[in-house]
Parts: sequence; structure tokens; C-alpha cells
Amino acid sequence: MRRVLILTASYGSGHNAAARCLVRAFERERCAVTVVDHFGELVSPLFERASRALYYAMLRRAPLLWSIGYALGDWMASDSPLALGVTRLGARRLAALLESLWPDAVVTTHATPATAMSSLVAQGRRTPPHTSVVTDFVAHSQWIARHIDCYCVAADEVKHEFIARGIPAQRIVVTGMPVREEFAEPVDPAAARAALGLSDRAPVVLAMAGSRGSLGRLPDVARALDAVERPLQGLLVCGHDRYLKRKLERLTDGTRVRTLGYTDDVRRLMVAADLLVTKAGGLTLAEATAAELPVLAYGSLPGQERRNERFAARAGIGLVPRSYLELVHLLDRALGDPDLLERLRARIRRVRRPDATQRIVAAVLELLERPVRLP
Repeated sequence: MRRVLILTASYGSGHNAAARCLVRAFERERCAVTVVDHFGELVSPLFERASRALYYAMLRRAPLLWSIGYALGDWMASDSPLALGVTRLGARRLAALLESLWPDAVVTTHATPATAMSSLVAQGRRTPPHTSVVTDFVAHSQWIARHIDCYCVAADEVKHEFIARGIPAQRIVVTGMPVREEFAEPVDPAAARAALGLSDRAPVVLAMAGSRGSLGRLPDVARALDAVERPLQGLLVCGHDRYLKRKLERLTDGTRVRTLGYTDDVRRLMVAADLLVTKAGGLTLAEATAAELPVLAYGSLPGQERRNERFAARAGIGLVPRSYLELVHLLDRALGDPDLLERLRARIRRVRRPDATQRIVAAVLELLERPVRLP
């Protein structure tokens, strides 16, 4: 039985969600899988909690600082002395973990463990073949390191960006981003609407902002949905934020919009919807494309989400309003123009990869069949 080590991190929900998808897929291939939170288990639980709290506080109160930091990180190489060793955090304990487990393959779903793995190779340590699963639709310098054997990326455009930054094309596999296995299964939209108590006589707009809904701009979306004069049905998903849920329930009381808390049934919600309004998290975009659901990207956070927005706009799979008034305008336009939504769906069909998780597992296992590791 092959042993696979997956290294992830709890910054945002996408990295851990990708890891969970991969666990199930590897287990179906009769692999033994170990999942490790790189910061919580290999750096320090205190560091993990403090840095995660700082990360979310910065996104809420000082997003410009995060934007600057993200841009600086993209400007410098991951092994630059200016990084002050951040990309090697946890490398010593990671080396000990590899010696104790000695997995056949290592898969990373976050940039820091990916570069920490590369640093061990640079030190001359023997390491298993390593695949980095990139969980955004962008190529960022902090994901890039000289000794990563294989990159699994979301789209051809992302592959081209990595090649432009010096990564050999043979090390990059366009797999799509991991999504839950139910996204590969057909679901009847009429049945999904009926199960959710929705009518088939008006379009459905689904609005989300990740598992921490307060990091998005859902109150704006609630007001915009109420301002659109066309018939519609709205669903707002607040995630784990109970305060936001109460606020949105007050805003939507007596309107055409229903407020929901956290739900695992994202697949059914997306199948029932005609349009998704969301900040452009990598996982959410991947799920929307798997569900063939056009996206209206609004309220995205600086950094990777703004870059994901650019991908959605260039790929023609979504619309990107820059203000509340433009949000209302684009909602009205999209709901009043079925041909526009169909054009977006046609472009989505060109990039969607609902079997991405299986593609990644195949790439990892194929890497193990190579007689010699890539230099």
C-alpha cells in the first residue's frame, strides 16, 4: 500500500478543502493518507493561531496592507533572503516527519509547506516525490520553488504563467482544482429547486462569501437584489458568521431573498441557481465552473482573490462589477439577458474540470512510476 503525506494549512478554507478532497480520492486508490497542518503541527500551534488571527484581522481592517504584502511576496523569489526565512518555517520538523513516516509521495496544498519541501532538497536531503497543488487561478512567486517535482494547476492560462516564470512545462500538469466528488455527478436543476422550496418561474441568484461570510460584502448584495426590479429569488449563504446571519435576516425580511447559515449542500444550491454572486475565492470559482454556474465576482479580497477575478474576466466565465451601482446594473443585465448567461456557460464548459481531484491523484501516482526524479 502506497503512503501519501498531504501538507495543508488553515488560512482560508480552500487549502483544507482541497486536502479533504484528495484524501478521499487517494483512499479510493488504496493509498494510506496522512494529513498534517503545516503551521499547527510543524511550526507551532501558538504561531498558527496568532498568525491566522492576524491574517483575518488584516483582511477585515487593513486590506491594503495585505494587498501590499501579497504584491511584495510576488516580487521576490520564495527563497529570497528578503523573505527572512518565512518560506522555510517548519522545515526541520518536516524533515523529521519524513524520516519517521517516509511516505511514497508528498502533496502540498499551501505555498509554505511546498517551499519548505523544496528547501530540504536544496540542503541535500533525500525526499519523496513532491507535487504542489495550486489552489488559486494565479501563479504567485511564493508558490514557486526550484525543487518541486510537479505542479498541478487549475487552467491552461495558469500553466502559461508558471512557464513564463521559469518552470519547465513538463513539471506542470493542468488538472483543475480539487472539488468535492459530488460535483462530477449530474443533478436535476428542477429537483434541486423543488428541494429548496424555490419556484421555477423566476431566476435564482445565489450569493456567497466563503466560510467566513463577514469577509465579503453580502449586505451590499442583499440590498442590490432588493433593488433589482426584475423577478428573482435570492439565497444568501452566510457561512459560520451568526452575527452576519442575524443582520442579513433583518435586511431581507419581507423581501424575495432568503438568508441561510453554513451549509455543506453547495452542489445543490449551485445547481438550483442561475447566477452566483461571490468574492473570488479559488475553491468557490472551481466549484462554480464544475457546476457550470456563471459568476458575478463582487467584494473580492485584495491579493489572490483579485487575481482570481482577473482570470474569471479574461476566461469569460464571469462578470466583475467594481461598485455597488455597477453590481445592481450587472445583476439586472444578466437576469434580463438569457443569451448572456448562456454565453458565460459556454465559456465555462471550456475550462471546467469536475474530475480535477482524480486528475491530481493520477499525476501524483504517475510521478511515482518515473525511474528518476526530475532535477
